[in-house]
Amino acid sequence: MNSRKIIILLCFIILSSCVGYSSTGVLGTGVSIALDPRSLGTQIDDSLMQQNLRARLLSADKSYIISVKTKILDGRIFLTGKVNSVEDKLKITKLAWEIKGARSVNNDLQIKEKFDFKRSAKDLLITSQLRAALISSKKIKAVNYNIDTYKKNIYIYGIAQNNTERDEVTREAKEILDVKDVITSIFLVDDLRVIKK
Repeated sequence: MNSRKIIILLCFIILSSCVGYSSTGVLGTGVSIALDPRSLGTQIDDSLMQQNLRARLLSADKSYIISVKTKILDGRIFLTGKVNSVEDKLKITKLAWEIKGARSVNNDLQIKEKFDFKRSAKDLLITSQLRAALISSKKIKAVNYNIDTYKKNIYIYGIAQNNTERDEVTREAKEILDVKDVITSIFLVDDLRVIKK
């Protein structure tokens, strides 16, 4: 009887671990596929561009894979993270522009500096507060947004259904205590190349 319970428990663990993948963007853009207003073709194009860029970063310097975050939304490339020098920043920007289908490159890479636990903890707290505010708002589809915080500056990427939603996301971010600046790259559904019908 004990072996039967163990098998059931293992099956439950395996099946429950699969659920996490279905609720997030499998194609690498960070927005839920079910709620993503882009066409499936655009989502696949973005995913292919993402994989191509990650491969180029890996071949250029293996440390970029850990230190550089990339997001691609409708052919627009967003770069965040930390690099060692200005030369690295320029090199990564050039690599991004070389990706077939790139419509724009937004480079928010920072130059590395000494690790500051207090600052990192504060950035994490700001991100968590904004994520909670977006989830609790009935006017916002929170799964369509990615949030990064660095030195109390919030970077928001995503797709808004309308101007009201975009304004609400920005307002929520600006209301968080100790935020220096809010940098948004929020596109309206109507701004996208191909809209899912």
